[in-house]
Amino acid sequence: MSRIIDIHAHVVLRETFGAAGTYGPELGEEDLLQTFRVGDYSIRVPYVGSVFMEVDRRIQEMDRLGIDIQVLSPNPLTFFGGITADEATNFARLSNDAMSRLVKNYPDRLLGTIALPLQDPDAACDELQRGVRELGLVGGYIGTDYGFTLDDHRLDDFYRTVVELDVPLFIHPATNNGVRSAADSRLGRFGLDLIVGYTYEETLAVAALILGGVIDRHPNIDICVSHGGGAATFLAKRFDSMASFQGNESDFVSALRSLWYDSHLEPGAAHDFVVSVIGKDRMVYGTNFGGWDTPDEITEFDRSLGANAERLLRLPKGEER
Repeated sequence: MSRIIDIHAHVVLRETFGAAGTYGPELGEEDLLQTFRVGDYSIRVPYVGSVFMEVDRRIQEMDRLGIDIQVLSPNPLTFFGGITADEATNFARLSNDAMSRLVKNYPDRLLGTIALPLQDPDAACDELQRGVRELGLVGGYIGTDYGFTLDDHRLDDFYRTVVELDVPLFIHPATNNGVRSAADSRLGRFGLDLIVGYTYEETLAVAALILGGVIDRHPNIDICVSHGGGAATFLAKRFDSMASFQGNESDFVSALRSLWYDSHLEPGAAHDFVVSVIGKDRMVYGTNFGGWDTPDEITEFDRSLGANAERLLRLPKGEER
C-alpha cells in the first residue's frame, strides 16, 4: 500500500487569536470545554490540550491510528467569508505564517494549506502566491460562502492562479460567516449546522463549480470538496432532469468525476454510494482529525487512497508500506 495521507485535518493556531479584530477568533480559557467565539457566533469546543493545538499530541495520535502524513487546514469556523476584506486578509496572512512555521518543524509528517480572503479575489491571488512560493504550503483552502457564488466570474483570475501555481484547491463548508451563525436558526439544534448545514453548503458548491461553468472554464484545475461532495452524488440525476426541463444538455455524473472528494463519510450505504457514482480514482482519505467524527480505524479502502493523494498534492510516490 502507498503512504496513508490524511487530507482533512484542521488546526487551531494561537497566533491567529484576535487577528480579525473585533470578529476574533477568541478562545475562553475554561475547563474541559472552552468557548470559541467568531463574531457573534460561539461554540463549546475541547481545543486546549487537544490535537488541534498540541502538535506533539497530534503526531502521537497519527502514529496510533497509522497515518503517515497529514495535510493541515484552517479551522472552518474561521473562514471569515462575511467580514471586511482588510480584516480577512490580515487574518489569512497571520494564519499562513503560523501554519508554515508549524509544518516546517515536522517536514516528514505535516503539510500545510493556505487560508485565503476570497471576498477580495486579488488579495486571495496574492496570498495564494505567497503561500506557495514563500511559505512552502501545498494548496489553497476556502469556504463556500463569500457573499457571491463560487462560479462568479470575479473569481476567474483566482482559479487561473491556482492552475498556474500547479496546486490543488480544497473546499470545506462553513455555516458561520465570521459575523454570525447560519441564517436559518433551525440549524442551531441537534448539531444540524455541522450535518445538514455542511451538506447543504457542499452541494451548492459542487453545483456552482459544475453548472456555473468553473470546470469548463478551468479544465486543468484540481478542486477537492470535503465529505464526498455533500449530497451532489445523491442528487446527480435530479440535476440532469432539471437541466433537461430548462432546455439544457447535462451529464452531471460525468462532470462530478472532474472534481476530487475526501472520503470522510460514515461507513455504510452513503459512503458506498458516493464511490459507486464517482469511482475511487478521485477520492482521497480524510478524517477530520480530533473532531467528533474522527474514525477509530483505517479501513482497507482508506489505505488504498494514498497514491491518489500523492497525485493531488503533487508529491513524489512514496515507498510501499
